[in-house]
Amino acid sequence: MTEHIPVEEEIIDLSEFFKTFGDPTRLRILFLLSEGETDVHTVSSRLKLGQTAVSHQLKLLRYLRLVRYRKEGRNVYYSLNDDHIEEILKIGMEHIQEV
Repeated sequence: MTEHIPVEEEIIDLSEFFKTFGDPTRLRILFLLSEGETDVHTVSSRLKLGQTAVSHQLKLLRYLRLVRYRKEGRNVYYSLNDDHIEEILKIGMEHIQEV
């Protein structure tokens, strides 16, 4: 059996990807977005966080391609970038809930 160890650049990118899941605020935002598309105000209100903090986290999540956004007039709506993100959250929860 041949083992495949990713190249260094892929390892670094994957490490950054998983670091993102190490922050409780970002995880809460991702779980909220797994419920569906929403705006910064709603995220801020539901998670009881300042809009500046939420915007900062969403910017990072966008940069890492975990969330996407669309503009409608002056409003910006955010959602998970794809089904993989929701699946990672689900698998992580299943793993920590195992007895």
